[in-house]
Amino acid sequence: MGTATPHWDVIVAGLGAMGSATLHQLAHRGLKVLGIDRYAPPHDHGSSHGRSRIIREAYFEDPRYVPLVQRAYQCWRAIELESGMSIFRQTGGLMLGSRDSTVVRGARHSAELHGLAHEVLTADEVRHRYPAFHLRDDDVGILEPRAGMLDPELAISTCIDLALVHGAELRTGEAVRAWRAVASGIEVETEHGRHHADRLVLTVGAWTGAMCPGLSLPLVVQRNLLYWFDPVRDHAAFAPARFPVFIHELSADLTWYGFPDTGDGVKLALHHHGVPADPDTLQRTVTDAEVAFMREVVAAYMPDANGALRDTAACMYTNLPDSHFLIDTHPQHAGVIVASPCSGHGFKFASAIGEVLADMATGQPVAFDTSLFSLDRFRAPA
Repeated sequence: MGTATPHWDVIVAGLGAMGSATLHQLAHRGLKVLGIDRYAPPHDHGSSHGRSRIIREAYFEDPRYVPLVQRAYQCWRAIELESGMSIFRQTGGLMLGSRDSTVVRGARHSAELHGLAHEVLTADEVRHRYPAFHLRDDDVGILEPRAGMLDPELAISTCIDLALVHGAELRTGEAVRAWRAVASGIEVETEHGRHHADRLVLTVGAWTGAMCPGLSLPLVVQRNLLYWFDPVRDHAAFAPARFPVFIHELSADLTWYGFPDTGDGVKLALHHHGVPADPDTLQRTVTDAEVAFMREVVAAYMPDANGALRDTAACMYTNLPDSHFLIDTHPQHAGVIVASPCSGHGFKFASAIGEVLADMATGQPVAFDTSLFSLDRFRAPA
């Protein structure tokens, strides 16, 4: 007699930032949960790698994100306490640009609206405190002392390890081919078999469009590049104690960001500056021309960081037209939750979004207003 196929309370498909945090939350609550990923997370095939991610409260994108990121700080700390791992490093954060730039104006608005600790610095004050920055005279900075960096690979592996401790099961190296509603709930078909559950949480990032073809989501997957440079002088100026994470808006269509040197070089990147891409055929090699363009930016605004190129990486943003997230129940299937296309700024929220998705999957009240992330905003009026 064959062994009966197990039936899960929830299947989580995709175990990057959002999926791993959701798996941890569900398992911690005692649910019978299965996590599936086409690769072996943490991995470098999606959007949740690169050794560091910024976390910040003075949210220039929209002040409505602030309560969610404040909860994320609490959840990351709870994960650290449960695991004994150090995922967050506080460095302070600088939002830079002209006084009327989106980054500066938005960060200041969120800080003032939510009463967040911050300072407004002139270009001279930034140069004095942080000599690595070569700013334009009309630049200003919003200094946010609580900001810092998360370790994405460690965060994902820790959430998965904790989920396993609480009884979750994994299927890695197993790509989801399709899912469908059946009498018993939701059936998930992979290249190795079928799995059944009451609920399915789709946190598949760049593969969301392929997994939800009937929704015709206006998703654009974008290739974005990461660079690690050795400083050419004054290495101490780039140490975490002296160099904050930063986002610097140079013009309406060019923003760059970076992190202190924690041993791998100074990590620098352009934000929303990539080309459309297919997640299954992503070009991972960085070209000489792409390196040269990045060096032009570094030479102009942070010349002491423009030393030997130590490493590069390609990752993906899964962007929506309004640059907000997608977190909602599938309109045709109440047992399916679609989440995680985060328009290039989602990782910091993962610990809190995992909590939100676990609440949604178990029918619990969600503590945050998620209307900003609703599918309804993409539906044509009747």
